[in-house]
Amino acid sequence: MVAALKIALVGNPNTGKSTLFNLLTGLHQKIGNFPGITVDKKIGYCKLPNKQAAEIIDLPGTYSLYPKSKDESIVFQALADKQNPVHPDLVVLVADATNLRRNLLLYSQVADLGLPVILVLNMMDMAKKEGLEIDVNLLAQRLGIQVVAISARGNSGLDELKNAIVNRSTMATQLAGADVSVLAPDAITAAQGLLNADNEYYALQMLHQHQHISNIPLGVHQELDKIKVQAEFESSKQQAAETISRYRYLSTILTGVIKDTGAARKFGFSDKIDSVLTHKIWGFAIFIFILFFIFNAIFSWSTYPMDLIETSFAWLTEYGHAHLPEGLLTDLFLDGILAGLGGVVIFIPQIAILFAFISILEDTGYMARVTFMMDKIMSKFGLSGKSVVPMIGSLACAVPSIMSARNIESWKDRIITIMVAPLVSCAARLPVYTLLISLIIPKEHLFGFINLQGLTLMGMYLISIFAAVIVAFVMKFLIKAKEKSYFIMELPVYRMPRWKNVVYTMYEKSKTFVVEAGKVIIAISIVLWVLATYGPPSRFEAIDKKYAEIEAGQDSVRISTLERDHSAERLENSYAGILGHAIEPAIRPLGFDWKIGIALITSFAAREAFVGTMATIYSVEGGDENVDTIRGKMEAATNSQTGLKVFTFATGFSLMLFYAFAMQCMSTVAVVYRETKSWRWPMIQVVYMTVLAYVASLIAYQLLK
Repeated sequence: MVAALKIALVGNPNTGKSTLFNLLTGLHQKIGNFPGITVDKKIGYCKLPNKQAAEIIDLPGTYSLYPKSKDESIVFQALADKQNPVHPDLVVLVADATNLRRNLLLYSQVADLGLPVILVLNMMDMAKKEGLEIDVNLLAQRLGIQVVAISARGNSGLDELKNAIVNRSTMATQLAGADVSVLAPDAITAAQGLLNADNEYYALQMLHQHQHISNIPLGVHQELDKIKVQAEFESSKQQAAETISRYRYLSTILTGVIKDTGAARKFGFSDKIDSVLTHKIWGFAIFIFILFFIFNAIFSWSTYPMDLIETSFAWLTEYGHAHLPEGLLTDLFLDGILAGLGGVVIFIPQIAILFAFISILEDTGYMARVTFMMDKIMSKFGLSGKSVVPMIGSLACAVPSIMSARNIESWKDRIITIMVAPLVSCAARLPVYTLLISLIIPKEHLFGFINLQGLTLMGMYLISIFAAVIVAFVMKFLIKAKEKSYFIMELPVYRMPRWKNVVYTMYEKSKTFVVEAGKVIIAISIVLWVLATYGPPSRFEAIDKKYAEIEAGQDSVRISTLERDHSAERLENSYAGILGHAIEPAIRPLGFDWKIGIALITSFAAREAFVGTMATIYSVEGGDENVDTIRGKMEAATNSQTGLKVFTFATGFSLMLFYAFAMQCMSTVAVVYRETKSWRWPMIQVVYMTVLAYVASLIAYQLLK
């Protein structure tokens, strides 16, 4: 069997590299981590015209082989280290045709490593609109490689690229990117001898960043450091000299290749839109309006599919109880697993809508503008402009957002970002918010078009962002560091969203939510069902005897009521009930009863477990036979002592605030430990967020009750 051709996609950020990856691989992708570092590794597979299989590796975007962050260091590791599992047979370097000179800097470095390269000029349609004409054949001749013009967004040029990969062996002689031997000849020669390498640029790169390569002995690392000292090799000066040399070389290469016809002013359309969307007043007003529209849509557009899913699960449960044999396995499946899973699946429409909008905002280029605008505010509160990216990303999930904080050079800014990112409301909180809002906020519209429930949801997200900024401001004074932060960002031009990509994102994120959350929910539901079904034998025997005596001689209506009371009392005296009652004194001031207490405990595995826990508890307890849905049972739930509804406005709002601020996600705790290499920071995070959640809930309940 012929091994798959290993192809690495390399390029600057915002060149359409990931779009090309999706086009080449379709759904044949898998996500993992690069060896030795917890950065997402995207690998996909495709068939070439000659029927050969190709393994496509999407490497992180970088402007050069000299990394400014941990993510960017992966590119050098993958390309320079032949023993690295993702070391490619071929590099496809994706360049932005509208900014070719800057993009070719990275190409020249990769070419000098001696790897075979195919240059892909993406966004050729944009270049044409901006009045740029590129002589692709002349460029290919001067570089000595195949150059393919494509438009990944327009899905054009893909076949030409695949044919170029197939015909890679027929390439012309690949020319060197620049003469690096003059930069530090003595050090390069010594390093070549030590490493037994015939490639001068590889030796130069190892002098710069051999610490990133783990597959060489410690003694070699020490010898390379000695060579640098003896040759007075200053890395920063050498990098600057190399960059200047490469740009001079590229100027000669591109002479006559690019012609500006003057047909359009570069980015003129984007500049006009930016004058409004990044305005210091109107920009923020428009952003708030967009947020409101999104959260309004989450409630308004998802109503019908959610009702359909909720009704379907209620019907399945009722059908199961009617047709499956009575027994523990049936109860476990229907009242435990199915009820818990239904509590997750019902929120797929809202999750899909949320990620659809996030994908559209990113695809159009607007999200980059939000980051740019927020930098002015964030810098005043102790955060770098680069902190905005993880903060915005936390609207989806805090785990990858915390990992993305590696791009922040300042240690202080990075730690503060990691510490506050989980405060921003993520997708896992969405099911909790929407369930509670549906219980305490009426389905009404202000002025005929403002959805009151959507407005409340937006308020919860704004509260979380406000809290994150305030906590960051406090930590600015508590955490000491000397580094100065800076923010450099390239704003992409505005484009129409790729609807296929939007649909794919909706599918992938919804699937991930169901699969990842579903695993946790099913496990918790099984354990919780057991704890809620069984209890101390002496208590259960006394309860069964009590109701057996009461039910004797009663009519059918009274017996039905007694059966419901019987189930409720057994639940209260089960192991789960005992646990809930044990913590009830601590949470009663927040307006929470023992059932909510159980949900708080299970939610420390994952926030969305709250919904599954409520579904399991109320399924085990039983209730009004006329109420089939979990939401209906929670709405009808009353306090056995006061007779008042459990989920009042005060309790619901208090509970939402608790979930907004509490650190109830073990995955986040784990990734904070992994990123900081210490238990100190995650423990501080858990404590301060729990205290913040408790105090906020206490104040809210006491004021609103």
